[in-house]
Amino acid sequence: MIPESIRSSVEQWMAYDDATRRAIEHLVAENPQELQEAFCDNLAFGTGGMRGLMGVGPNRINPHTVRQATVGLARHLRQQHPQRELRVAVAYDTRHQSESLARTAAEVLTAHGVRVYLYHGPRPTPQLSYTVRALHCQAGIVITASHNPKEYNGYKVYGQDGGQIVAPEDAQIMEHVARCRREDAPLPPADPSLITPIDGQLDEAYINALLSTLRRPEAVAAHPALPVVYTPIHGAGASMLPALLRRAGFTGVHTLAAQQSPDGAFPTVQSPNPEEPTAMALACQKAEELGATLVLGTDPDADRLGAYVRNAQGQLQRLDGNQIAVLLAHYLLQSQPPSDGSPAYIVRTIVTTPMLDLLAADHGLPTLRVLTGFKYIASVMAREQRQHPTRRFLFGAEESHGYLATTEVRDKDALQSAMLLCEMAAHHHARGENLMDVLHGLYARHGAFVSALRSITLTGSQGQREVQRRMRQLREKPPASLGGEALIARYDYASGLCARADGTQEKIDLPPSDVLQFQTEHATITVRPSGTEPKMKYYISLRGPYTGHEGLAALQRSAERLLEDFAQRDAP
Repeated sequence: MIPESIRSSVEQWMAYDDATRRAIEHLVAENPQELQEAFCDNLAFGTGGMRGLMGVGPNRINPHTVRQATVGLARHLRQQHPQRELRVAVAYDTRHQSESLARTAAEVLTAHGVRVYLYHGPRPTPQLSYTVRALHCQAGIVITASHNPKEYNGYKVYGQDGGQIVAPEDAQIMEHVARCRREDAPLPPADPSLITPIDGQLDEAYINALLSTLRRPEAVAAHPALPVVYTPIHGAGASMLPALLRRAGFTGVHTLAAQQSPDGAFPTVQSPNPEEPTAMALACQKAEELGATLVLGTDPDADRLGAYVRNAQGQLQRLDGNQIAVLLAHYLLQSQPPSDGSPAYIVRTIVTTPMLDLLAADHGLPTLRVLTGFKYIASVMAREQRQHPTRRFLFGAEESHGYLATTEVRDKDALQSAMLLCEMAAHHHARGENLMDVLHGLYARHGAFVSALRSITLTGSQGQREVQRRMRQLREKPPASLGGEALIARYDYASGLCARADGTQEKIDLPPSDVLQFQTEHATITVRPSGTEPKMKYYISLRGPYTGHEGLAALQRSAERLLEDFAQRDAP
């Protein structure tokens, strides 16, 4: 039985082809709840593209939704560049259907007269960003769901600067996509002659671009056998990172065989996310066997980096996303080339540790703050290049394990970050230090900073409504204190206003976004809906005096309790 609310959509989809019809008939007979979810809405084409469960229906990732999105993109590009030969680069990760969906997107583009540069074989997302710039494309597409579980896939769109699309271009593309969905018109035939396979020269160029960002090659030469275990978690990093580290001079890198083969089922993990200890467990076991100093992991599209380091007691310790950011920022600031008079800057998102501000200020550099999402870091890079061409981008970071230290790529790059972290470890090894020693030395100088993240998934068609209810409740009844400490500021990024405790208000110089931030003297809690799924995200940054390892652990526990109490306060 097909519910009347979705009947017309279901019947329209059943007419597409036999495979789609059979899949729908199976849902009607065996899984009416999934049928309802798959047809109750159109999959959102948001500010970075689409991400969702794979399956049949307009609310899922499948060839039809990818086709509609690509028609919208092609029409947008033709409208923006009516007299130019259009070029789009296309890449994909190791997920199920990624290759076939990339081929679908490429064929749709050629049907609209667009020249397509298509990778054959999985490639890291940051390599696609580099490729858009290197081949002077007007856009790029990556088929990936990044670190999401195996049931998901996605469609990310990049602009001609190599960064993910942002306003106003995102809204323009979304309007074209919405129009295509309403029309649902048949496509003209594809033109295979317009597809150009990308050969190994781009792999080589990308690796060389990353190698050029090494800061202290002499440190690698002095300690080339740094023992490192790397896991690509069945993703695209396997094709590039081991080769990059070898070329950088590291001879002691062991790639974890159990997770080396590309496999969209991600059979050895529940979720292929290097932020999560469970995804790194096998690599850590191998590191204990080998006595490795450093354990590195990348997600399926190799834009996020996870890391463990061995401390002075011989134990492996996990680095969270903020700690990796602090270490990389410190290393890059300390190893800047001699100044030629051009000022530098770093960029962080509003949920990334404010400790970066102190590190940069120590070197007389500003820190620019942006909304959550690496696309905003790339957007600032493009803006600074236009408006202040003599200013140098030094480093960009987001707490969700994303980092960048080059202008030749405009998205977070786990390959470059891994290489620089290895170089940093080699540099400090020569000084008798490990990376945990370095981190605690920075805490002793600037104060201890800890952070935590709490995500609450709200599943089903009711999930988005609950997300909206929680955000509305926080706006209408905000807390007056956090952990007994009075608020000094409340930021509402949707209205663009910061309300101070003294009753004054300030404008927030960032684009509107559904984000709330509550700040005391020592703590900041940020709340926002996920941009890709019905999920609430709660972040905390807490600062306190540094009193050694035990004091840091106690501060971490305090942060987690405070965040949990806040999230429970927000529950129904």
